[in-house]
Amino acid sequence: MRKSAIPAAALFSLFSLAVGAAEGERVYKWVDETGQVHYGDSIPPEFSDLPKQILNDHGVTVDHLDGRKTEEQIAAEKRARELALQKELQVRADQALLQTYLSVDEIVMHRDRRIELFQAQSRVTELYLRNLERRLTKLKRDASRYRPYSEDPDAPLIEPDLVSDINDTQATISRHQKNLLKFQEDEQQMIARFEGDINRFKSLKGLDE
Repeated sequence: MRKSAIPAAALFSLFSLAVGAAEGERVYKWVDETGQVHYGDSIPPEFSDLPKQILNDHGVTVDHLDGRKTEEQIAAEKRARELALQKELQVRADQALLQTYLSVDEIVMHRDRRIELFQAQSRVTELYLRNLERRLTKLKRDASRYRPYSEDPDAPLIEPDLVSDINDTQATISRHQKNLLKFQEDEQQMIARFEGDINRFKSLKGLDE
């Protein structure tokens, strides 16, 4: 920004404002779009978006007020905050990793124990599903003797309790199938996290691959 000479009227204004500052009033200094320097004990609305300086009674800058930031500046500051946060979180994660484990073998052992828990949950769920599917097969076989499942026009109408039992069993099977899929997905995600921890631990300790 080009510098502009301060006219006599501005110097007189600055002197007057300095007197006011000595009495406890705040003095502002700002430069408009044309490079003209302004002083005042308040900011006119048309200059409210411009950056300003706050002067003491000796005319020395003691503080700054930012002007309105551009969209690019706001976005850049947001990115900088996000990067700083990511860096801080990584430092904390590294500290926790080094405090938790003394060696790669300890991480592997912990991972294997967690895998065993997930696999045990999966085995129990698979067993329960097999029992439910056998039950559903029997219920459907029983239902085949009744209308509307039987081809016999004289067959009795299926009992409401049997219909309810079939629907409940199918819903339970569907729910546990989703649980089984979730266990398997969680197991794979957990393995990936431990793999990341192992690689990060090696990097922090300077261990060879």
